[in-house]
Amino acid sequence: MRIIVPMAGMGKRMRPHTLTVPKPLVHVAGKPIVEHLVNDIASLADGKVEEVAFIIGRFGKAVEKQLLEVAEHIGAKGSIYYQDEALGTAHAIYMAEKSLQGPCVVAFADTLFHADFKLDVDADGIIWTNHVDDPRAFGVVNKDANGFITEFEEKPEVPRSNEAIIGIYYFREADILRNEIKYLLDNKIMGKGEYQITDALENMKNKGLKFKSQSVNEWMDCGNYKVTAETNGRYLDLIKNRPNLVADDVQTENAVIIPPCYIGKNVVLRNAIVGPRVSIGPGTQIHNSVISDSIVQGQSVVDGLVAKNSIIGNHVKINLKPTELSLGDYNEMY
Repeated sequence: MRIIVPMAGMGKRMRPHTLTVPKPLVHVAGKPIVEHLVNDIASLADGKVEEVAFIIGRFGKAVEKQLLEVAEHIGAKGSIYYQDEALGTAHAIYMAEKSLQGPCVVAFADTLFHADFKLDVDADGIIWTNHVDDPRAFGVVNKDANGFITEFEEKPEVPRSNEAIIGIYYFREADILRNEIKYLLDNKIMGKGEYQITDALENMKNKGLKFKSQSVNEWMDCGNYKVTAETNGRYLDLIKNRPNLVADDVQTENAVIIPPCYIGKNVVLRNAIVGPRVSIGPGTQIHNSVISDSIVQGQSVVDGLVAKNSIIGNHVKINLKPTELSLGDYNEMY
C-alpha cells in the first residue's frame, strides 16, 4: 500500500510558527504532525506500507530529508513531489501522479485522528468522516443505512448531511482516482474555483464504485496555534500510557511534572510546574514558570512564565510576566 500526503500549503493560520518550518513539521506530542499521521495510518494498514509520497512546496532540502526519514522509520520508500500552484485538493493529489497506483491512502497533513478499527482493503474506497455542527466549510457525504456513500458535496450552502470529510481517503485502485482527476484537469472542471477531490469521487461513484463512510473516534485539528495546542493535549491524553514520554535525562530541581506530558532529552526544569498536557522539545530550560496545555519547542529558555494554551517556538528566550503567548522561532523577549 502507498500513502499520499499533500502538504504544500503555506500554513498562514499557524504563523509565526510556520515562518521557519511547514505546518506539518510543527511538533505535537514530541513528533511532527505529519509523522504522527503517517504512523497512525501505517498502524491501520498493519504496517504494510510500500511508499510514502509527500506533495510539498519548495521547502528546501532539509525539510525533504526530514520527510524521507519519516517514511524510512516505517520501513517505506519516501518520494517527494511539488505543487507550485494552489489549485485545489484534486490538483494537489495529482502532483503525485506516478505514485497513484494500487491500494493507496490519501491523507492531508493538517489533521490527526484516532480510530480503533482496521482498514477494510476489500472496499473500493473508504472516506473517513466526522459529525460536525456546521459542515458548510467541508466536503460532505450523504450515506445510506449500510454506510455506503450516495452523494459527495463540496462546501454546500445548504448541507443535506452533517458528515464532514476529514481529509483521509482509502482507494483500492488509485489508478482510477488518477484517471478521474486527470479528466477534471484536462477539461478544466472546477468547483468554487479549484479542482475538487469530491468531483472526482462523485464521478467514480457514478461509474459504479462503492465507497464506504467510516467515522473516527477523534478528529484533531491543527489549523491554528490554539487548536494545535488543544490537539497536543488531546493526543497526549490518548498516548499517556506509552513508555518513555519523559526522557531519562530530564533534570529537575524543585519541579513538578503533572502527566500526561512529553518531555524531550536534555530538558532542565527548575522551580517549575509543568503539565498537564504539555510537550517540551529537547534542550529546553524552564525556570520559575507554570505551564499547562501548551507546547514549548526545542533549545528554548523560558523564565518567569505562567502560560496556558500556548505554543512557544524553537530557540526562544523569554523572561516575561504571566501571559498567553504565541511566539515564533528565534525570537528573544526580556
